[in-house]
Amino acid sequence: VQLVESGGGLVQPGGSLRLSCAASGFTFSSYPMRWYRQGPGKEREVVASISNSGYTTNVADSVKGRFSISRDNARNTVYLQLNSLKPGDKAHYYCAAKGYWGQGTQVTVSS
Repeated sequence: VQLVESGGGLVQPGGSLRLSCAASGFTFSSYPMRWYRQGPGKEREVVASISNSGYTTNVADSVKGRFSISRDNARNTVYLQLNSLKPGDKAHYYCAAKGYWGQGTQVTVSS
C-alpha cells in the first residue's frame, strides 16, 4: 500500500489549495478514505472522510463550509479542496486508508 500526498504549500489567508492523494497497492474503489491534519503543538485530527463510492462525505465542524473531499476512483486519487484558508489551518495534512498513512503534505497559511 502506498499513499502519496501532494499539493501543499504556502498560501495567503483567504486563499485556496487542492491536496491530492494518489493511492496504489490496494483496490482503491473498495475503501473509504480520510484526510487528517496535525498542526504545530496539536493532536492529529480527522478533517474529512469519503465513502468508497464517493457518495457519502463528512467534514469536521472546524472546516465545514470551507473544505470539501472528493475522489476519482478511475485515477485512484482522493482530493481535499481547501478554501478560505486561515492561519489556524496550518498543519501537515495526511491521507489514510486501511490503517496506512501517507507521508503528508505541509500547508502553511501566512501573509
